Amino acid sequence: MPHFGFPVEAIIIFLSVVGLSVYLDLFAHRKSTEITLSDSVRWSLFWVALALAFYGYLWVRFSKEWADLYLAGYALEKSLSIDNLMVFMAIFASFGIKGVLQHRILYYGIIGALVFRAIFVLIGTSLFLASPWVGFLFAAFVIWSGIKMLQAGGGDGDELDDYSNHWSVRVTGKMMPVYTRLHLDRFFVRHHELLEVNGDKTAAQVTRIGTTYVTPAFLCLMAIETSDIAFAFDSVPAVIAVTQEPLLVYAAMIFAILGLRSLYFVLAALTKYLVHLEKAVIGLLFFIGAKMTLQSWNHAIGDTGIHISPSMSLSVVLGMLALGVVASFVFPAKDEPDEAATNPTNPN
Repeated sequence: MPHFGFPVEAIIIFLSVVGLSVYLDLFAHRKSTEITLSDSVRWSLFWVALALAFYGYLWVRFSKEWADLYLAGYALEKSLSIDNLMVFMAIFASFGIKGVLQHRILYYGIIGALVFRAIFVLIGTSLFLASPWVGFLFAAFVIWSGIKMLQAGGGDGDELDDYSNHWSVRVTGKMMPVYTRLHLDRFFVRHHELLEVNGDKTAAQVTRIGTTYVTPAFLCLMAIETSDIAFAFDSVPAVIAVTQEPLLVYAAMIFAILGLRSLYFVLAALTKYLVHLEKAVIGLLFFIGAKMTLQSWNHAIGDTGIHISPSMSLSVVLGMLALGVVASFVFPAKDEPDEAATNPTNPN
């Protein structure tokens, strides 16, 4: 079978569709205060339809063989991306970030993923020689996140007012100035802006005085980017194993990544209505951490003979989520008694 190469027409169509779609996505949510379930479902269906439309284009314009290779890579990347969603939820819970700020962080996180995936695909599998050891570190982070969520009693997280003792601020504060509170939806804030808002209190709300400060929202974005890069160590070689054609590999990954944000909000929105779904998410974090540890051990130390395939991983993920949904219907949350009724004010 000849190489697919880089047909100029296909590149132009691919980049145009992706660029226009990302712009429309940002434009559609520019005034959003919260991403609703119905909105997330519509956008998820839109991204799937767009990926299938590109499949149809490849089939009609080139051949069914090339189109099938792209679709196989897309389906694999989409399956592997579900693991990302669970870790995204853990990261947001750790930072106590909710609502529209999640959308903003994920938007720029996706932009970063587009760039990094392109670099990874162009460099090829040689970049992933370090992946087993990276996998150990990230598996520890995932398991730690699951433990913290379990201790917190859920995956939703409480909104934080002061991030002074947050792990990200402690790690970053010595390297660059950090403002220890969220400032609107900003990633950076200048010193004179803080003086206008906080006055003399500013010095007590930063790790050290500077001209410009990073905010916890930016630190959360970096955690999201780092998690995506760590997952790329597994997903990029997996898709390359399906087809070594760079354009098809990249197209499969990008269409899967573009739908990742909307799919995340489907899951996040469901946790508001399905009270036991967050417990399933915590369980999945432990599963993902164990899977990454096993994969890293097989590559870095020695083959244990135990391998978790993408299809098996997807089955576990969907099965545990389904269990969380069913449990929510069978064992619904009990209505909390009215505080006024249980603690009536003494009239005397």
